[in-house]
Amino acid sequence: MELLWERFTVRKHHALTISRGTSQGNTNLWIRLRADGIEGWGEAAPFSIGDRTQTTDELDTALAAIAPHLRAHHPLERQRLQSLLAVLPSALRAGLDLACWDWLGKATGQPVWRLLGLHPQRMPALSVTVGIASPEAAVERLRAWRDQCPQIQLIKVKLGSPEGPEADRRMFTALQEAEPGLRWLVDANGGWDLETAIALGRWLAERGVEYLEQPLPRGREVALAELRRLQPLPVFLDESCWHPWDLPRLQDQADGFNFKLLKCGGLSELQSLIHTARACERQVMFGCYSDSSLLNSAAAQLGPLADWLDLDSHLNLLDDPFAGVALHGDRLQLSDRPGLGVIRASLGA
Repeated sequence: MELLWERFTVRKHHALTISRGTSQGNTNLWIRLRADGIEGWGEAAPFSIGDRTQTTDELDTALAAIAPHLRAHHPLERQRLQSLLAVLPSALRAGLDLACWDWLGKATGQPVWRLLGLHPQRMPALSVTVGIASPEAAVERLRAWRDQCPQIQLIKVKLGSPEGPEADRRMFTALQEAEPGLRWLVDANGGWDLETAIALGRWLAERGVEYLEQPLPRGREVALAELRRLQPLPVFLDESCWHPWDLPRLQDQADGFNFKLLKCGGLSELQSLIHTARACERQVMFGCYSDSSLLNSAAAQLGPLADWLDLDSHLNLLDDPFAGVALHGDRLQLSDRPGLGVIRASLGA
């Protein structure tokens, strides 16, 4: 098989601020895998969780190094490819894995979700994200989402402000007062200590919040058992979990897990994470970084297996080069196009 790739830049219409900083966009890699006259597409993108970072240059260099070794292989040789790709950064493994799945769907003329036997009507409702900001700016962002996606009811609010818990309270209060009829989720991205997480967990529960995501920094998981005992909200983990073997050791500290393609390494590994989470009797969420429609359409192929979907990044892009899953009401609608169902945006959705 032959590999081709190129960089593309995506810019956010609204910058997103979380506890670790602000993101305005990304430079990602569009990966094209060719074999037997068929081309499969994947996307690899840089991301950071603070102490772990994968850059565009790192991904580009690793792809250039592995490409000659893939020429003798075929996209159907998944077991051989898995061992070959194991040494690569997770975001690059994801891009290549997606290209293989897209190739397989196009080779069979079927969308990936159908190859996996899934039911598109089981897709959970989508949430959209409001980042850390002043109360006034947060309300403005929420109203922009409401104008763009009026039927979406699930709002994920980023807390963990560097200005402290009182700033979190002021911002969250302003959002609820501006739009009182919505459902609320909170993600602190590891921005709180245990004392703050307990106090805010209780305060947010009184205001109808449905879960807390990554309230404590990665590496502080031992304190999560006490957090769950002393405040009533379910706790989801994101930055703390990367691999299927992480989940059994974390099952007593969490009620659910947020999985991201770039973090776990693709759809193949995502399936393993889902099955492991279910074996641990825990809920499943899919999330994203600064991902285009290509990555989010790929994650959505397994959407019917999730409890929560936080795949909203492509809806906030000024220049998404792709079109794939479409938003209908408050849910992403899977395409009947073969593979991942993604085309160039210039060709229409």
